Amino acid sequence: MFACNTPEEKNFKHTILLTNGSGQELKDKGVSIGKNQLEIAEGKFPSLKNAEGGLVPSQLDDVDGDGEWDELFLVTDFAPQESKTLTLEWVAQQAEYTIRTSVRFGKRDAADSPVQPRTGDTLMANGLPRSIGYQPYQTDGPSWENDKVGFRHYFDGRNSKDLFGKKTSAMSPKDVGVNSNGEVEDNYHTMEDWGRDILAVGNSVGLGGFTLLKDNKPARLGVLFTDSVNNIEKSTFRILSEGPVRSIIHFEYNNWDAFDRKYSKVEEKVSIVPGMYGFKNEVKFDGLQGDEHIAIGLVNIHNDKGIKQIDDFDDWVVLMTHDAQGYEKEWIIGMALILPKAQFIEMIEAPQEGNVTDSYLAKMKTVNNESIEYYAIGAWELSDEGFRDAAYFEQYLRDLVSEIQVDIQVNKITQE
Repeated sequence: MFACNTPEEKNFKHTILLTNGSGQELKDKGVSIGKNQLEIAEGKFPSLKNAEGGLVPSQLDDVDGDGEWDELFLVTDFAPQESKTLTLEWVAQQAEYTIRTSVRFGKRDAADSPVQPRTGDTLMANGLPRSIGYQPYQTDGPSWENDKVGFRHYFDGRNSKDLFGKKTSAMSPKDVGVNSNGEVEDNYHTMEDWGRDILAVGNSVGLGGFTLLKDNKPARLGVLFTDSVNNIEKSTFRILSEGPVRSIIHFEYNNWDAFDRKYSKVEEKVSIVPGMYGFKNEVKFDGLQGDEHIAIGLVNIHNDKGIKQIDDFDDWVVLMTHDAQGYEKEWIIGMALILPKAQFIEMIEAPQEGNVTDSYLAKMKTVNNESIEYYAIGAWELSDEGFRDAAYFEQYLRDLVSEIQVDIQVNKITQE
């Protein structure tokens, strides 16, 4: 471990060795280096270069939400068994990199006020669209994306997750979900050059949303669009980090009424990095009594081919669907959950009636205040025509899990 200092004059230079100890080729592999492993120059920015002198895209991330950065995060490729030497210097001018991740969030404070960009918001139980008479949120809540795919979270009380299919590696426009007058408008269900919303979510928890089970019966974290009062006293959203190679957002739900109980806090932290047709989520509950299970959802509305479980990995289980799952069954969409094997119990189906329906639910071993980390994947045939084929999609998932299982070894060799 290395001391964290903040000298005024010195500009420390590090040589960092990164090692891929696996036989796996890694594309866009994310690597985190803790702040406490580095000598830092306060007020300056990291500049990482490879052995050839080329810049390696990187950023400083606040991962715990305290307002101070905690990690230096970078993305790079590795050949099997490759070691890379990078040089880190602290510079006055932040380098510009290709933007490969993004978060979009906007809100209007009144029906006749224009949408303004926000970095967070708090939604009280009586602040739902049905109660106040209008939809306050651009795209119904925050959306996040990378160079492959996009997602959104219904922060208007529903708390389900939707899928944006992308046809370009560029970030979609910041005004998606807003018209020329600054009003909230559903303009993302029509095809644009960048893509569109492609998934019917209904009363499911969507792709990678979650719920809580008791006696295998789900309770919705939130309500339906037709409700006027939430079952969560306070919901809070924040953008923790938005950068070229990683974006991180955080949700906190306080005093949720379910199963005739009140759960004091539920948290989720969503992150997205380049190159992956998916996002990572970390979920934990406070106030569990021991007879509940977190359940992670996979929407099941336009799927006639069932679900496949792949469990021949050491540490992960994959649940996948592949069918014409667009709004009018016009496109092939592959969807999957990549779940920690040690916590996965079984897959069940949501009931046909109630406030959580149309979902496959991954029932997980659950401990109070302990996180469950998983990945949600959405693959559209117009993003990659190979995804029309179920075997192609399954191989993509297998390759992705193989990459996820690899941890890059980080060593600081010298400091000048």
